[in-house]
Amino acid sequence: MSTPAAAAKPAPVIANRGAITACVILAVIMQALDSTIANVALPYIQGSVSASADQINWVLTSYIVAAAIMTPPSGFLSARFGRKRVLLVAICGFVFASVLCGLAQSLNQIVGFRLLQGFFGAALVPLSQGILLDIYSVEERGAAMALFGVSVMVGPVLGPVLGGWLTDHLSWRWVFYINVPIGLLAFIGITAFVTETKIDWNARLDGLGFALTSISIGALQLFLDRGEQLDWFSSGEIIIEALVCGVAFYMLMVHTFTRDKPFINPRLFLDRNFAVSFLFIFVVGITYFSSLALMTPYLQTLMGYPVVTAGIVMGPRGVGTMVCMFLVGRLIGKVDTRLLLATGLGLTAWAMDAMSGWTPAVSQWTIVYVGFIQGAGLGFLFVPLTTVAFSTLPASMRGDGTGLYNLSRNIGSSVGISVMAALLVRNGQVNHAEIAAQVTPYNHAFQATAAQSLSPYTPAGRAALDSVIQTQSSIIAYIDDFRALMVMSLLVMPLLLLLRKKGPAQVDHSIAME
Repeated sequence: MSTPAAAAKPAPVIANRGAITACVILAVIMQALDSTIANVALPYIQGSVSASADQINWVLTSYIVAAAIMTPPSGFLSARFGRKRVLLVAICGFVFASVLCGLAQSLNQIVGFRLLQGFFGAALVPLSQGILLDIYSVEERGAAMALFGVSVMVGPVLGPVLGGWLTDHLSWRWVFYINVPIGLLAFIGITAFVTETKIDWNARLDGLGFALTSISIGALQLFLDRGEQLDWFSSGEIIIEALVCGVAFYMLMVHTFTRDKPFINPRLFLDRNFAVSFLFIFVVGITYFSSLALMTPYLQTLMGYPVVTAGIVMGPRGVGTMVCMFLVGRLIGKVDTRLLLATGLGLTAWAMDAMSGWTPAVSQWTIVYVGFIQGAGLGFLFVPLTTVAFSTLPASMRGDGTGLYNLSRNIGSSVGISVMAALLVRNGQVNHAEIAAQVTPYNHAFQATAAQSLSPYTPAGRAALDSVIQTQSSIIAYIDDFRALMVMSLLVMPLLLLLRKKGPAQVDHSIAME
């Protein structure tokens, strides 16, 4: 928090401030685009690398997990090696990893390169935001953070549309190659205009805590990603991954409560608002990002939408989020934060309920307005949730709180995508078996409706019949996933009662967008 004296200082005199702003905003846009631009290209990537429906989601989760692990240490790296230097390395590494993703020829390659991309991309948003906060005065930071917020929201708005266009007109590989010109411009501009910060040689990182956190998260993600494929605990690999995750997490807890300055500050959870918000943002990550991952194959595989059309109808989600984030920014302090959060959860639950009633015959207009409402629900959640999370937290703990808060959101996203993908595959198999069990000579309803082309007595008829059953079982599996996300949104609503109505401190709302 700035003191009154600091607030009274004139704007800092920074040469080429406009150029600096443009360059760091480019770095933010590059990272924000990459979080959503690959979604609409997933079916094409899946065919190119011969991946199954659940395996292709590793392309999304690998990036999210790597970014989640590397976001908390970004502050230490900046202090220890210099913010400009770390940012330039992050841009170079991100662009290089993007090129490797575009060149990938197998699932293992693209997942590995996405891990590398997330590793470097984690620092882009927080370090860019730090530069903007330094070059603008306290009075000017509101406008600067509004611009920063718009650049972050470019990803959800333009990502699906741009990704669809590039995939349709060029190749899915160009959703990664597009980072090259953007990253090159950002690198040149930051090299020319941004000054280096002082290096703090006394900065320290809890290496053991960081390693245990990384191992537990990585093992958990492998457990979730490969569990369905290997039939869960019937596989020795899955048992080992579960044991590694459990042991690493136990050691992390022991280490956290016995070290003076651990990687995860346990005192953060003594603040009730932060603890509840930590859980809330985890659920938000599950509901929003897993639903995005589900929508891409639904639109392109079940409904047969061209990739460009799929990107266009998904774009309004980001528009809804952007519009409501600006609206909620004006309502903060005037309306009870708990009411805003309840509105966001209600809109999200309504959207999921509407999606659970979809069939491949649903109209484009329905997809657009339901997507807009779901995005609006996210807009009602992000800013108020961040405000209440940090409103009662001491200023000295906000740095640690920010890293842990965003870690929770990213882990929620990766876990949600993996769990929903596993449920989709499992429910699809169960539904297929149940529907197929009704296809017998003794089912008069089937005999009355089955045409010659669906006759189970001919090879062609059996193949066509199996295709119909597969489609119907997939539709029901998607319905089950959307309904599960709706229930999850409703189940966390009672936690709103645990939030304190108002705290004594204020917080920079832009933390919500990191």
